[in-house]
Parts: sequence; C-alpha cells; structure tokens
Amino acid sequence: MVTGMLLLFLGIGYAFRVADTDDLWVAGRSIGNVENGMAIGANWMSAASYLGMAALIALSGYYGLAFVVGWSTGYFILLIFLAAQMRRFGKYTAPDFVGDRFDSDTARAIAALTTILIGFVYAVGQARGMGLVGIYVFGGDYATMVVLLMAITVGYLALSGMLGATKNMAVQYVILIVAFLAGLYAVGFTQGYSTVLPQVEYGMLLDQLGREFTEPFTSGSYYLWIATAFSLIVGTCGLPHVLVRFYTVESERTARWSTVWGLFFICLLYLSAPAFAAFGTDLYAKNVGAVYGANGMSGAEGDVIVVIASQLANLPTWFVGLVAAGGIAAAIATTAGLFIAASSAAAHDIYTNIVNPDATQRQQLLVGRATIVALGAVVTVTALDPPALVGELVAYAFSLAGLVLFPMFFLGLWWENTNRQGALAGMTTGLLIWFTAIINEVLPNYVGFLGDAAGDAGAIVPVYADVFPAIGAALAGTPVVFAVTIAVSYATEEPSEEIKRIVRQCHSPEPMGQQQSAEDVVGNSGNGGVATDGGRDAATDGSRDAATDDDAATEEV
Repeated sequence: MVTGMLLLFLGIGYAFRVADTDDLWVAGRSIGNVENGMAIGANWMSAASYLGMAALIALSGYYGLAFVVGWSTGYFILLIFLAAQMRRFGKYTAPDFVGDRFDSDTARAIAALTTILIGFVYAVGQARGMGLVGIYVFGGDYATMVVLLMAITVGYLALSGMLGATKNMAVQYVILIVAFLAGLYAVGFTQGYSTVLPQVEYGMLLDQLGREFTEPFTSGSYYLWIATAFSLIVGTCGLPHVLVRFYTVESERTARWSTVWGLFFICLLYLSAPAFAAFGTDLYAKNVGAVYGANGMSGAEGDVIVVIASQLANLPTWFVGLVAAGGIAAAIATTAGLFIAASSAAAHDIYTNIVNPDATQRQQLLVGRATIVALGAVVTVTALDPPALVGELVAYAFSLAGLVLFPMFFLGLWWENTNRQGALAGMTTGLLIWFTAIINEVLPNYVGFLGDAAGDAGAIVPVYADVFPAIGAALAGTPVVFAVTIAVSYATEEPSEEIKRIVRQCHSPEPMGQQQSAEDVVGNSGNGGVATDGGRDAATDGSRDAATDDDAATEEV
C-alpha cells in the first residue's frame, strides 16, 4: 500500500511536470478554493500534526494542547488579516513581498535566507517522521528509510514544482485524513473506548491515564504553555510555504474561501489528535509498560504512537499499513511545500532579483531544482540524528517565522508608513532573538563545550531561556520586533507615495484580474490606485494588455 502510494505521487508529479516558473512557483494561479483548501490542509498537516501532535499530548499531557490551540488559531488570523491582502499584493513568494513592499534587496535577501532556514528546520522533523514510520512498514534501519523516502520526495518535487505538488497535496490530504480518522474510529470502537464520537468520548479515559496526562503544567510552566501557543499562532501567519498558497489562486475571494476550507480540513484532524493520544497511551500502558518515568515510552515510540495504537489494538496488518501510509503522506506533502518555498526563495528572490536580473526561465528552473536537491541532502543528513521530537523540531521553525516574517507581513500590509529601515531593524532583531535562543537551549545537545556550559539546567543562561524559550521565543520577542520596526520607521523617512498606494490597493473592495497584482493596478490607474470605476477600467485594460503580452510571448516561444 505504501509503495503504491509513493508511486502514485511520482506519477502525478510526472503528469504535471513544469516547464515555466509560473507553474513552478505559483501553479499558474489556477487553483480553486476547495482544491487549494485541501492543499493547505495537506501542506499544513505534516508529520508534526499527523504523528507529532499525538506524541506531544501522549508524552507531555496538557502541555501538548498548546500545539492544538496554536496551530489552529493561527489560521483565523490568516483568514482575517492576511489571506486576501497577500493575494492582492500578488507576488510569487513571501520574500518577494518583503523585498517589493520595503523596496530593499537586503530585506529580500534576509527574508529569503529566513525562508530557507525555516524550510530546513521544519523539514528535519518531517524526515524524522518518514524514517520512523518507514521502519514500521519496510523494516530495515532508520537511516536507510530517511534516505529512501527523502530521495523519493526530492525526486518528484524537482520534477513537478508547485503545480504537481498542489495536485499531489489534494491526493495526500485525502489519504492522510481517511487514514487518521479510520484509525481513530477503528481503535476506539474495537477497544471499547468510543462509538460514534471519539473526539468527545475519550474523556471517559482521562481518570485512568494519570496526572502526567491530565494535570495542567506538570511538564511545563504556565508561561511556557502560553509562549508555545503564541509562537505557533504568529508562526503560522509567517510561514512562507503557507502564505504562498494564497498566490496560487485566481482571486482574493478564492484566497479567503480556501483558508476557510483549509481550516475545516485541518480541524478534522486536530480535534481527533487528543483522542488518538489517549487511546494510544492507554494501550501502551496495558500492553507494553509504563508510559512515564525513566523507563517509560521513548521519544521514538511517542512519535509513532498513532501507528503503535493501531497495532496494539490488533487491527489487520493492511489497516496498520493504511495508518502508516497517512503518516508518510503527511510528511511528504509538507516537505514538498517547504522545499518549493525554499527553492523559489533561492532562485527567484536571491538569484533572479539580486544576483542575475537577466536570468532566463531555464536558469531559474535549474537553480530552483538544484536548491531542492541540495536542501534535501542537508535535511537528510541532519535528520539522521535529530535533536528533538518531531513536534518540537517544527515548533522551532514556527518561532523563527513568528519573530522575523510575521511582523513584516502584518505591518507591511496594515501600516503604510512601515519603511525599509524599520523592516531591516525589525528582521535583524528577530533573527538575533531566535539564534540566541537556539544557541542557549538547543545547540548544547550537539556541541560538547556548550553542553558543559549548560549543565543540568539545560540552558547556558537559564534566565534568558525562561523569557525566550526556544520553542516559544515569539511571546516576548515578537512585541519587541514590532516595537523596533515601528520606532525606527517613525525616526526615519517615510516610504514613497507609490508604495503607500500599493498598500491601500491591498485593502480595496474592487476585484482584480487573475494575473494582476496591486502594483499593476496602481501603475495602470490614473488616480493612484484608489478603488473607483475608473480604476477598475484601468485595471481591466491592464489585464487585456497583460493577456496580449502573454499571447505575443507564446508566439515568440
């Protein structure tokens, strides 16, 4: 079953292979709202959601609910404040938005490098999930599974780009949600835990699972819970591979509705993960041994608790394979989105906009595919010895996105006076906070002398870790970045009037053409992009001109 699924992904990637940058980066802006909602769901529900969320709840109990709250709430912020406005701005990538909005190649480069770094950190968690599930399905050792499954992912992605990835994501969503819900219902019904609504009925188990599962703040302080949830919320709004989904649709209305559909598809799994964690924890305690304590469930076992629960419930082998296939589909779908975002940052934002402005489409495709292969190799090597659980690894990427990119997206779209100097100061501050938090808490697990400095406290500077925990640094850090950006923007020259008009156009109620951006409308409008009938006519003329240019370009090719 898993082999057939992987071959299907490769086949879809080949069928929708790309030949130009529009299809590679934004799928030709041709994706509908339900399909894009499914792609958002698959892109979003990674191994961290399918496997890692249940693992965090199983091992951390109440603390794990911070991930359910944070990862779902972020989409409400996206829906209200960013989805339609981002689509109206109308660029290829998140760094593209930063570079053009703040009129700065330096800001573009920082955003692009941040995007690549997010893709790396996030994808390590996906590779770990693939490897652990691969062992269950194929046997062999962890390293072989990581290398094999990452090679398949990189192969189909380098071939297909965003168009094929989006088609694959819709298929992957169906596989992962059917597998997850079927596994949940089968385990709950066969073991007597639930009948028709396991998402609620699992509450009857809570008294049996122990204080580690149910009692608040036994595995983390109240501050850490709030910090984690907040970082995941703002991190959701700053993830480049999530925001690029709004560029793949034909209009801002479709962007909004695809977010609504995506949230619905995501909640189907998120409301079910705590129940799966409870069932798996109880079955583990009955059939294997103690869940908590020195000899309790290991992190590797926790990360595949969804598959373990299906196996311990004595479900048929093929059914366990279906659940495992869902985990691999979730990991591959998110890795695809991450690598597309990283490759577009390298090829479009760094190479084409900064290094070689005269780059041909062939050169851009070559650089983009080379980035996918290189990033895949680095992620694979790192995943052979990852520093944390799948969910925790992913949370580090969210913290980075919430500190560096979210303030730029929010202020860039909602405060027209945010300028180049403010953006550069804010992004630099965010990067500094994140790197110091990672060096303080995470690197001591890898680097000997840092480990000695951290000692039993687990952090080199415990006070800094209390305020800026690596997994939730955005709670204290994001307000600092906002303050720095606003203060520097006030103290320096305002952005140009044209940029202000583009920002205003992002909030106009007037519809735009499928291939138009706010910049196109402002450039074609005699009244500076103000939404009037004349502006709409000018925008329509611009659309016709663009269509004529496309026809001419096609004939030339």
